[in-house]
Amino acid sequence: MRIDRRSVLKGIGAGVGVAALGAPAVRAQAKPVRIGFMTVKTGPLASGGIQMEQALNLYLKERNNMMAGVPVELYTVDTGGAPAVARTKMQELVERNGIAAMIGPLSTQEALALDDYIRETKTPTISVAAADDMTQRRANPWFVRVTSTSSQCAQVMGDYAAKDLKYKRCSTIADDIAYGHEQNSGFQRVFEEEGGKIVQKLWPPLAVPDYGTYIAQINTKVDGMFAAFAGSNGFRFFRQFNEYGLKGKIPLLGGMTAFDESLLQQMGDDAIGLLSVNYYSATIDTATNKKFVAGMVRDYKVEPGYYGAATYTAGAVLEAALKTTGGKDDKQALMNALRTNKVEDTVRGPVAFDKYGNAVGNIYIRRVEKQNGRLVNAVIKTYENVSQFWKYNPEEFLKNPVYSRDYPPAKFLEN
Repeated sequence: MRIDRRSVLKGIGAGVGVAALGAPAVRAQAKPVRIGFMTVKTGPLASGGIQMEQALNLYLKERNNMMAGVPVELYTVDTGGAPAVARTKMQELVERNGIAAMIGPLSTQEALALDDYIRETKTPTISVAAADDMTQRRANPWFVRVTSTSSQCAQVMGDYAAKDLKYKRCSTIADDIAYGHEQNSGFQRVFEEEGGKIVQKLWPPLAVPDYGTYIAQINTKVDGMFAAFAGSNGFRFFRQFNEYGLKGKIPLLGGMTAFDESLLQQMGDDAIGLLSVNYYSATIDTATNKKFVAGMVRDYKVEPGYYGAATYTAGAVLEAALKTTGGKDDKQALMNALRTNKVEDTVRGPVAFDKYGNAVGNIYIRRVEKQNGRLVNAVIKTYENVSQFWKYNPEEFLKNPVYSRDYPPAKFLEN
């Protein structure tokens, strides 16, 4: 088991470290805040997990490993995307490393597997994972999500497909995991309530070696296809979709990670015109985002997408909370600050949290364009202050089952 430790403090017990960096001497005795970071560096989710690490390292580098005047010790673990491994790694972070808070995990399955342990240890957790029920029926008081639920962005795309694109018939394809189920269901519910019909659903396994069997089944008599993939699967599907001659015949609508910026350059010019939905775009025209994108390009030769923006935003949200608490080692105070602060200036735009711990913020419809010789997800429409409950009453929303493979029921499927 490998745990990477990065600390600005080397020999703090000997009275060196922060003071040696030129900070006021009174800070030399400041107790460092220990942050756990859970990511994925192997398997189909690795492309996103690696960018998560790059962005968080960049955030800390820009601040000399300090937040709110307090030194930060970062402990990084790789779960491989496996829920059982995530549980073991979190125990290491909490019981061996004594972390004050955790950033992560990446996947929905991991978040669900950690739910009870997060509650038991009262560990403030700033998550990227999109598992709907972690901020809904099973809302965890020690959990905040800085991205969106699986269905939050998908509900927006359902609205856009019905109202702006005027689509009437759509099919869907998604990884056969909770993340895919929840995205598809959010899209389906809004799209159908606004007059559309979902006529086909396809569910390839997360680690399927080839999409040919599924592509051969695609119903071509549709206005568009909603594609909800994680990691590099969106690129793999898109490449085979084109190889089977479907490019230009069926418009693809991407879920929040299907056509991520981390994949765009590999997808090539065939991707131009693809539509997707996300809480972030590297083209957001703010000074904070421009600095972030420039830093990622400079240090890692990549443009950030969903995964990188997630941990960079997590850093900003955590730093704001530490400023509120004065950097004190008080988990309850830190959690209260995480839940109640509104952070105006993040790379995604303003971020607040609802009473369940989920981000309320802008959601963007994006189109792949070529700008300055590079492919980008350009924003073509902004939905402001989007809740995880879309436009539904939260109490009424929560009376229904969590979005799943079978809920809401598919009433218009065709053989």
